[in-house]
Amino acid sequence: MKSPEAILETTIHIGEHKIEKNFLARAILGFIGGAMISLGYLLYVRVAASGMEVLGPLSSFIGACVFPIGLIVILMAGGELITGNMMAVSAAFFGKKVSGKDLLANWAVITLFNVLGALFVAFVFGHFLGLTSSGIYLDETVEVAHAKLAASPLQSFVSGIGCNWFVGLALWLCYGAEDATGKLLGTWFPVMTFVALGFQHSVANAFIIPAAIFEGQATWLDFIQNFVLVYLGNIIGGAGFVSLFYYLAYGHKK
Repeated sequence: MKSPEAILETTIHIGEHKIEKNFLARAILGFIGGAMISLGYLLYVRVAASGMEVLGPLSSFIGACVFPIGLIVILMAGGELITGNMMAVSAAFFGKKVSGKDLLANWAVITLFNVLGALFVAFVFGHFLGLTSSGIYLDETVEVAHAKLAASPLQSFVSGIGCNWFVGLALWLCYGAEDATGKLLGTWFPVMTFVALGFQHSVANAFIIPAAIFEGQATWLDFIQNFVLVYLGNIIGGAGFVSLFYYLAYGHKK
């Protein structure tokens, strides 16, 4: 495992590299990122719903244990996820390697294509293929989506902070690991934790809430209001509680 100072240097370099990608690469990798997170959430729905009758509330924890496959694929196979970029590109910004304009431009493109990837999975695999549109799977989808929407504006915002604090830590540990096993475990534990705690992830919500919308169980206004608040919380969690904190702690060499 690298030292915290070395992890910060790696994170800054990775954040700088993300800015150098052209639009097509950002678009493709952003779509993949949104789709992979959504497929992880789809797996959560299927596992949690299938185990509810036997395991009861424990089935949600089992679902949380399989959800991290999405971020693991993104980090180890390739993909761009806005919540991760909120951490990595911010580190490069604090390290004066990228400009504020470049940071915002990166966030805008990755956010757009993450949402498109999430909507693709929600409609094609969830609604059209029927993986979230019937029986116990529809019940689980609607229950999870309504739980997200039932949170007050402040609760949604704070929940977004908690979520991306853990996602940022998952990236931090992944960047610090020296081999594939370390990267997998470093990613898995923090992501499993935020899902088990019920924290809200803006891109994951761009799958689960539209999945409920496609079945007539929520509205697009509900989704937009939730997405904005959770997204802002995700920024604070990733850029503030991870990148800024660790930059202030480890970014000044003697």
